[in-house]
Amino acid sequence: MAQKTSEKGLAGAVAPVVTEPGRVRNVVLVGHSGAGKTTLVEALLAATGTIPRTGSVTDGTTVTDHDPAAVRQQRSVALACAPLVHRDVKINLLDAPGYADFVGELRAGLRAADAALFVVSAVDGVDESTVTLWEECAAVGMPRAVAITRLDHPRADYEAALQDCQEAFGENVLPTYQPMLGDDGQSVVGLIGLVTLRVLDYSQGYPPRIGEAEPEHLNPIADDRNTLIEGIIAESEDETLMDRYIAGELIDTAALLPDLHQAVAQGNFHPVIPVCAGTGVGLDALLDGLVDAAPSPLEHDLPVVTGVDGSPRSPLTCDPDGPLVAEVVRTTIDRHVGRVSLVRVFSGTLRPDQVLHVSGHGLTGRGHPDHDADERVAHVYAPLGAQLREVPYAIAGDLCAITKSGSAETGDTLSGKDDPMLMTPWSMPEPLLPIAVVAKTRSDEDSLAKNLARLVAGDPTLRLERNPETHQQVLWTMGESHADVVLERLRAGGVELDTEPVKVALRETFGGPAKGHGRHVKQSGGHGQYAVCDIEVEPLPRGAGFEFVDRVVGGAVPHNYIPSVEKGVRAQLEKGIVAGYPVVDLRVTLFDGKSHSVDSSDAAFQTAGALALREAAAAGQVTLLEPVDEVLVRVPDTYVGAVMSDLSGRRGRPLGTDTEDDGGHSLVRAEVPAAELVRYAVELRALSSGSGTFSRSYVRHEPMPPHLADVVTKEHAR
Repeated sequence: MAQKTSEKGLAGAVAPVVTEPGRVRNVVLVGHSGAGKTTLVEALLAATGTIPRTGSVTDGTTVTDHDPAAVRQQRSVALACAPLVHRDVKINLLDAPGYADFVGELRAGLRAADAALFVVSAVDGVDESTVTLWEECAAVGMPRAVAITRLDHPRADYEAALQDCQEAFGENVLPTYQPMLGDDGQSVVGLIGLVTLRVLDYSQGYPPRIGEAEPEHLNPIADDRNTLIEGIIAESEDETLMDRYIAGELIDTAALLPDLHQAVAQGNFHPVIPVCAGTGVGLDALLDGLVDAAPSPLEHDLPVVTGVDGSPRSPLTCDPDGPLVAEVVRTTIDRHVGRVSLVRVFSGTLRPDQVLHVSGHGLTGRGHPDHDADERVAHVYAPLGAQLREVPYAIAGDLCAITKSGSAETGDTLSGKDDPMLMTPWSMPEPLLPIAVVAKTRSDEDSLAKNLARLVAGDPTLRLERNPETHQQVLWTMGESHADVVLERLRAGGVELDTEPVKVALRETFGGPAKGHGRHVKQSGGHGQYAVCDIEVEPLPRGAGFEFVDRVVGGAVPHNYIPSVEKGVRAQLEKGIVAGYPVVDLRVTLFDGKSHSVDSSDAAFQTAGALALREAAAAGQVTLLEPVDEVLVRVPDTYVGAVMSDLSGRRGRPLGTDTEDDGGHSLVRAEVPAAELVRYAVELRALSSGSGTFSRSYVRHEPMPPHLADVVTKEHAR
């Protein structure tokens, strides 16, 4: 049973606590940016008295968009948790960003939730990215419902939006309420329940006046009501219901609600509820729907667990008295509180002052070698946006927050120290937009490194790499908005940094055989340096690497100096010859040279070897090699032609196109130079209206076109 505790946390606000998993609903709100998710969450919080008014918590800050980056971008950029209590049930609302750049936050919300509420604007309808997300949820059996919002907008068209949802999401997307228009024939002032046959009248404001449907209400809703009831009965285990319905019997609402709940929980039926955050229309209907139809944690399949060493473990059950297993679904760094982790408890009960085992394998397989330690949890909180309210415990099925964990990162498992476990990770897309970051001064380098590590620890859609060939520190992001947020957070943390164009790891090689003569003869201060060597250079097949061959006859180069020549050649290969990139795939043969009994030295022959290679390059043809990636692009069929044309314009070579089984999407394969893909994550999104995704993998290096190679060489010469 839902209760309230007098414990107070950092916000000083009373937080709801539950004792039974069946009294919890974890619902993530998803949909395109601008659909009204955040506004709806705040309206629901205000309607239940959780906050005094929309747009505020107890201190007047915004509930979910408290992040300065969200304020600047005018959109949600991070997952926010907002719990409320309705009819003695705790509903954890997870407000997920709608913009594609923040898909990592959305995936975290899906992991923490037991159902998804798709928020669709009555003004804009359904976009391609929302359809893609619906398909993802369907693939894993995530229960789904739809809220059609912004009914008070002058261009709102509920019927068009409903039809859009049904066409985009498929069968069994059916309304459970029908809007009732006011005297002006345009504004929505009420709802008629298709199951309950109750009229909710909001003409005098929220909460509504509730009455029974009059005869004049029944004819307009007859067809929708029949379709809805038939859909619910079709999912019922009571085989007599359909016969009774066909026989004309009026099926009691109480008999339909359990079947409605079961159909939604199994992912077979998707109710649609009209709702307006501005006028309050449908807020109570939506809350009732979440309580009655959304599954509790007891009905949700739990992730597979193993021992930390990978050994099998028995499947988890959502039991507050079971072994403790929880997961960090999101980690942030608060400048005042420190590390804050949003946690979903899957089994057992999480309590303050409890010693936990933190283990992790990384969401992208990078590994967390340092995440295998015991830590004490000082406090447990119920988060409300940025606010933290202390609670005495969090049971299986609930969400909570912990602070100041020394090592816990997004995706890590928290379990009992006596029986540590590891949960299977959830999938995350690869970040594909690179940003090269550099500290403004040497004194900023340590600060930049520390802050980057913190951000990467909390956001699995970030990847940081130090490119050994270009010597750049590259931050891989999901898109421009994601990159802007990351850079803003770094600067807010006191880091002085700049960005620079991302360099592609080019290489150099010889286009044909050549000979080189290296002569290093120098006299200085009574000490001389003397070394002469002659080499032949031959190109090798791609990927063959470097070979050094000794064919010196008669001791022209003393045996002990031959490794020195090789060392000098290798050093020059690393530095490059014409454009400063490593030289690869060639055989260097030392066939002659000269030495001096006194003035020859290891250093002299190293220098001579490097000079010989440079002379060979001057005599022969040095070719620049650029990396080529294989690209796999997934787009709706309508964009295939545009994608293939665009890839060809990027010097790409199409390899083929496959049609997916769903009949609506295709996979386009092509080989494309990596230099043409630096901003492809942004450009594909624009080309495909946000519906396209792609992956890339390195294939090989191949010769760069001469006109482009000349540009690179001239830039290096400057």
